[in-house]
Amino acid sequence: MRCPFCGTNDDKVLDSRESQDCDSIKRRRECKACGRRFTTFEQIEELSVYVVKSSGRREAFNREKVLHGMQLACKGRPVSSETLAQTAEDIERRLFNRLEREVRADEIGEMVMDALRHIDQVAYVRFASVYRQFEDAAQFREIVNMLRKRSKS
Repeated sequence: MRCPFCGTNDDKVLDSRESQDCDSIKRRRECKACGRRFTTFEQIEELSVYVVKSSGRREAFNREKVLHGMQLACKGRPVSSETLAQTAEDIERRLFNRLEREVRADEIGEMVMDALRHIDQVAYVRFASVYRQFEDAAQFREIVNMLRKRSKS
């Protein structure tokens, strides 16, 4: 830590305490060069992930949007809300663990589709039809045939 008085990086910690709100640590330090004392606060840096839309617009990642999309796809299906909440949390964790500040929206869509394919195939087809903007029955037939092939193997 750089001394605010003389600018050296050599100090010692005299005392450490959690702040009253418990989201930071207050440290009392003494500069070994000039002997002056100063206080520092340490906080966890929140990593923000931004979603890059197809239009190029950026917005902060929102797990609730992922959850809402899955809930719509699973409406009337035998899928628990806990399963969907856990899946949304898993997707969020995977995104944050990548340590990239930006992720394309289509990558998130593919992650959701992959998760739904394992949870409920009807929900998967519903989500895929909206996400991939199906325009005719042939596209539905293709995705159902793909699911059949995967279930046989």
